[in-house]
Amino acid sequence: MGCPEKDCCASNLTQTDIAFPGTYDHATPWKFYNHLIARIPDDIHVTDYCLGTHWSYVEAECGMGVSFTCKGGARRSYTCDLRGMPLKTVAELSKSWCFEEASLGVAALNAWYSRPELLDPLGAVYDEAVELPDGTTRKMDAFEVYLPRMEGKKVTVIGHFPHVERIGETAELTVLERNCSQALDTPDPACEYVLPSTDFAFITGVTIINKTAPRLLDLTKSAATVMVGPSVVASPFLFDWGVEALAGSVVADPEKTRFAVMSGAGKLFGEALQMMTVRRA
Repeated sequence: MGCPEKDCCASNLTQTDIAFPGTYDHATPWKFYNHLIARIPDDIHVTDYCLGTHWSYVEAECGMGVSFTCKGGARRSYTCDLRGMPLKTVAELSKSWCFEEASLGVAALNAWYSRPELLDPLGAVYDEAVELPDGTTRKMDAFEVYLPRMEGKKVTVIGHFPHVERIGETAELTVLERNCSQALDTPDPACEYVLPSTDFAFITGVTIINKTAPRLLDLTKSAATVMVGPSVVASPFLFDWGVEALAGSVVADPEKTRFAVMSGAGKLFGEALQMMTVRRA
């Protein structure tokens, strides 16, 4: 699955109705996206999609994928009906500088990659509850799994995740956030200063949407790096970029996912989506 020297598969791409000229050079970070797109078969088509207020989904003949709806960036250029288009074509939107379009593009990538038939052979582990010392239970998320290893270490979390402050009880914690709203948050341009010396890095999958992922992964090459969240594209290609684990999601119930995305209500986590983790061999 990997390409030498993180090379892309731009030579395998075909011309489509959605294209981004100037993004097919092997010597640029676009190779990160081109490789992921190129691995999608040409003959799978989109059947439904929704750009929701908080989350988005793309449903195709192979399955359904979700992503966080990231707002802002450039003006939207592609407002055509995506239904009936090749999934590979829609995945090109992951390269858009309009972050709403890119959200749909990443959901399209996940419609192909985030499927048990691809993840199970990689040793995917699906979320489980863990009993805490106080008698309560919590899902065994990526942070919980890594806690014993992180004691006394420098830990950087990109994106303010729920309960992230528990890491700071035993480790030197930095939380990088684009929209700082909590006392722990540090503006994300600090990544250039913090990440080269961090021991553990947890990177939100939203960085794939806003295009910061390739640079962040270069900065964390000396750290144990985990990509976290429903937007994570669970392709083993990311292991070639130094990622140690992918903590993403699979759609467990398409109908509940549609309702949660379109209505902005419903239980997306725990019912519609199931979190899972794949680790580098």
